[in-house]
Amino acid sequence: MRISRLRCVLLGISLLSCLSWTSLPARAQRQDHADPARQRREAVRCASSDDATPNGLAVVIPPGEKGYQSGNLEALNNPFVSGVAVQIDWRDIEPVQGKPDWSKLDALFAAAIASPKWVQLDIFPGFFSPEWALVGAQTDLFNLPYGPAHGTVAKLPMPWDPVYLDRWFAFLKQLSERYGNSPAFRMIGASGPTSVSDEMTLPSDSPPAVKKWLSDGYTPARYLGAWEKTFHVYADSFPNQCVSLAAPGLPILERGESGRPARLRAKEDIVERAVKVFGRRLAIQSNDLHAGHAQVEAFDGTDFINSYSGRIITGFEMRGGSQGAGPSQVMGAAGNPPLALRKSVDKGMAANSSGRHINFLKIYAGDVRAPDMQPVLQYAASLFGKSKP
Repeated sequence: MRISRLRCVLLGISLLSCLSWTSLPARAQRQDHADPARQRREAVRCASSDDATPNGLAVVIPPGEKGYQSGNLEALNNPFVSGVAVQIDWRDIEPVQGKPDWSKLDALFAAAIASPKWVQLDIFPGFFSPEWALVGAQTDLFNLPYGPAHGTVAKLPMPWDPVYLDRWFAFLKQLSERYGNSPAFRMIGASGPTSVSDEMTLPSDSPPAVKKWLSDGYTPARYLGAWEKTFHVYADSFPNQCVSLAAPGLPILERGESGRPARLRAKEDIVERAVKVFGRRLAIQSNDLHAGHAQVEAFDGTDFINSYSGRIITGFEMRGGSQGAGPSQVMGAAGNPPLALRKSVDKGMAANSSGRHINFLKIYAGDVRAPDMQPVLQYAASLFGKSKP
């Protein structure tokens, strides 16, 4: 996908007016949960210097019990990995309102600080909200469009519902109080008006689903209003962190008949709105990087994300792991996981027309742990300027 030269110029001017890449040191106190009496330390605000910007390879720890097995936490010790992106469902942290269980995240932050690695938090509400958060909120039943529970029917709160959003924002405040001053915590994925993950996607993959959304009151203005409110809550709650926006766009429009130019303009509009709120702390990413072919293909956001590289923080997350015949085919080389991962890395790290590439690349823990993947990880790390342990 290519943006017209005139639009690039105008968009570049707009972004440059919002972003200031001068180094501005900022001081914040760190809370040490393992030892409350320990002296507080200084933290550096995300994007206040090149060293504090999320950069390099990050290992993805998926949600569920398997994601928090010791082997995945040990992947943080990989010498070619610079960060960790942990995915966890809201209902697994706060099953009871006001009584969050921080044990898994405490262990994750302890491992990241010991490594040391930077942390991105991707916490999933939407389908994975605790039941108490949906009481009194407008909900409807939809098929999960992707992920491990793909195809199952579950209750989803409307992205704009104030009861649901206010409870989610209250949780974010608790999260910020717990980890907001940790020097390892560099980025958080913006969620809330979401469904399966932190992506700006909704289950709208069929005409009946779109019809249901319209009957539930969906309008672009209502959806964008929820995201505008969410942007401001994240900006205020996490002043020390970068905030990532995954798969920006209008999900109902993606399935409509308005054509690629309209979809592209919607994506650009979302990014422009986010830049006005977050400035240089904004990161945009696509979570569907792969060099092969999947049975169901989503919008390929590679060129779109890469078009912003060098102007704002950009990154990719692999569509999934490369282990096994099926996954390796999707990632680019059936039966050859290392080659599949290498091809996907090359696709994601390709330079744009300005010679710039993404800031970070997220690879699933199974690939990071695999012995035969280490040469590929070393190669990938070298593209970010880190090739030796």
